[in-house]
Amino acid sequence: MVATTRTRAVLSGTTVPGIPPYVRLLFDKVREQWAVLAPEKVMWPDEISIEILKKCDGAASIDAISNALASEYDAPLAEVAADVLEFLQEWSDRRLIVVLGPAEAQA
Repeated sequence: MVATTRTRAVLSGTTVPGIPPYVRLLFDKVREQWAVLAPEKVMWPDEISIEILKKCDGAASIDAISNALASEYDAPLAEVAADVLEFLQEWSDRRLIVVLGPAEAQA
């Protein structure tokens, strides 16, 4: 058996996160709640977590996601950005979020 080591992706504000094809975000009509389905897992994230995940469209950077949420919830950007980065780093470590690249430089 060959042991492989996995390199941890360290996320930053310019990271563009996406949801991998083996993870699904679905609304459960019976429970009237969002669920995240992954291989051999079902998770029931809270409302804010769902809002973060919905914005992981493969185009928006973590900074853009944080800015959008801070604006929507009229919350301090620094606090929102820290929470979003922490959440997405944890999900990346668990392989529930993938890094699709750095944000494109805006001219």
